[in-house]
Amino acid sequence: MSHPQPVLELSGLHHTYFPGTPSEQVALQGVDLSVEAGSFVVVVGVNGSGKSTLLNAIAGSVSLDRGVVRFSGRDVTDWPEHRRAAFIGRVFQNPFSGTAPHLTIAENLAIASGRGRRRGIFHWGLGAARRAALAERLDAMDLGLADRLDTPTGVLSGGERQALTLLMATIVRPALLLLDEHTAALDPRSAERVVRLTDQTVQRDSLTTLMVTHSMHQAVRLGDRLLVMHRGRIVEDFAGARKRRLRVEDLLGHFDRLRNTDLVDESAAEMLRRSYV
Repeated sequence: MSHPQPVLELSGLHHTYFPGTPSEQVALQGVDLSVEAGSFVVVVGVNGSGKSTLLNAIAGSVSLDRGVVRFSGRDVTDWPEHRRAAFIGRVFQNPFSGTAPHLTIAENLAIASGRGRRRGIFHWGLGAARRAALAERLDAMDLGLADRLDTPTGVLSGGERQALTLLMATIVRPALLLLDEHTAALDPRSAERVVRLTDQTVQRDSLTTLMVTHSMHQAVRLGDRLLVMHRGRIVEDFAGARKRRLRVEDLLGHFDRLRNTDLVDESAAEMLRRSYV
C-alpha cells in the first residue's frame, strides 16, 4: 500500500548562530521530520531548544548550515523566504507584526488575498461583492469586526489584530501554516479566543500546521502530534494514542527528566575538565 507524499520533509537540518565566536549557539543539530497533509503538529521545548529556529528554517528566514527542506517532494532549501511565502501562512508572536496599521481591515485582507498571485495586490479590488465576502469571513470569527472593514488596523487591540493576522494567514489556503507562539503576548482572555479560532480554522480547512508554544495546556489540548525539542534536536514525538493520552503532568515530568539529564551531563563535563587540570 502506497503512502501519500508528505507535505513537509526535513532532512538533517543544522544551524549555528555566530559560529566561531564566543557567542556561538547551536540551534539545530540534525533535525529530521516528516509531516503528512492535514496534520496539526505542536512543538514545545525550553528557551533555546531550537523551536523558533526550526520554523524560521522552514519559512526560509534563516539559512541552513546543511540539510534539506522539501515541500510536496520539491527541494526548496535554496528558495528565499518571499518565494516560500506563496504557499506558507505564518503568524508571529508579536500581534502587531502581521498587519499594516495604517491600512484598514479590508485593505489588509485584500493584501493577504493576493498571496501567490502575480498581479498587483490591489488589482483584485474591494468592490461590493469582495467586501461582502470579507465581512462574511470576519463574521464567522465572532469578533465584532464584520462591520468595521474601514477601520484602520492600528486602532485594534492586540487580540483583535492577532485574530485578524490568523485570518490573513489562512484566507488563501496555505500548503503549510506556521504559528510561532502566536498567543504568548496576549492576555489570557484574548489568548483563549485566538486558540479557539486557531483550532476551528485548522480543523475546518484541514490545514497542515506547525505550532510552537510555551503553554503545556495548549500542547496537550491541541493537535494530533506533539514534538519535544531539546538542544536543537527532536527528542520526543507523541502521536496517535500516545498524544491523546498525554496530560500536562506527563509533559512536565518529561521536562523534569530532561533537566535532570542536563544536570548529570554538566556535572560529568565538569568532572572531566577537572581531571585534566
